[in-house]
Amino acid sequence: MERSTSGQATETYTRYADSIVEAGTRVSAFPRESTPNHLPCSFRRDLLDNVSTMCDQKHFDEDLQEFERLGLVTRRQFGILLGAGMAMMLPGVANAATVTESEVSITTPDGLADCYFVHPSSGTAPGVLIWPDIFGLRPAFRQMGKRLAESGYAVLVVNPFYRIHKAPTAEKGTATPISDLMPLARSLNETTEMTDSKAFIEWLDAQSAVAKNRHIGTQGYCMGGPMAFRTAAAVPARIGAVATFHGGGLVTDQPNSPHLEAARSKARFLVAIAANDDARAPNDKTTLKETFEKAKLGAEIEVYEGAAHGWCPPDSSVYNEPKAEKAWSRLLALYRKFL
Repeated sequence: MERSTSGQATETYTRYADSIVEAGTRVSAFPRESTPNHLPCSFRRDLLDNVSTMCDQKHFDEDLQEFERLGLVTRRQFGILLGAGMAMMLPGVANAATVTESEVSITTPDGLADCYFVHPSSGTAPGVLIWPDIFGLRPAFRQMGKRLAESGYAVLVVNPFYRIHKAPTAEKGTATPISDLMPLARSLNETTEMTDSKAFIEWLDAQSAVAKNRHIGTQGYCMGGPMAFRTAAAVPARIGAVATFHGGGLVTDQPNSPHLEAARSKARFLVAIAANDDARAPNDKTTLKETFEKAKLGAEIEVYEGAAHGWCPPDSSVYNEPKAEKAWSRLLALYRKFL
């Protein structure tokens, strides 16, 4: 007898949540083959969208109540999903390269940095350095890094907080209160960012999977935006392209502002700005445009209307797939042209 749509969804989701409970708290994404694609679009969207973790207790409770009402998950399972950094599926890559993944430790002047490295399994590819947001190295960013590798890049996703804590550094994933993470963020500064940039790029250049005759790209999200800018300044001979997505603190009134340091590089830039970030600092986009024009550096600077700060990572409470996919397509265009 054919099962009802909601019954199939319940079985699929509960089975997957149970497997996470048994296996521990580390997951990368809801398996594409387990997604109930036969569901009505509205139900499937609700099912997947609500997996996206929330940033406060109110949203946690609302999502939990909805999942329990549908019979999709228990309180214990839901908490484990959040703590694991459960992410929505990202769209697949056409003609995806077969990739090799590994957890690596990179020696820096300040210690050992735990990172995730993924690259096409054959040949060489341009290197890319990814700086995560304040929630750090987690399954969602591994998923993003793997997707980029499947598009033909050798990708290093770093834990910027390695001096204090190995990943995962956000105990409850993106449901971790920002206030709990501020001590980690405050441990970083211009000096640590420049030091780490040099160490990470040097490590990439030492890998057989990285094409030494091609430039390296770097991209940053939220607090990772200034780090990407400073990477371009720290290793100007190697960085060919820089992308920031809902970057925070790209422009300051200090002489060492990230945008001024980036202007000393030789890179090309993609700056994707959240609409609410633009509303808070409407002059930043003009400052960025004028600075890069003065430095004669190409830059695509755009406010993504309708996209809120944090819209790109698939485990974000404000993940916006259409806008995230637009940003992703612009990233690939930048890397194709300048790496």
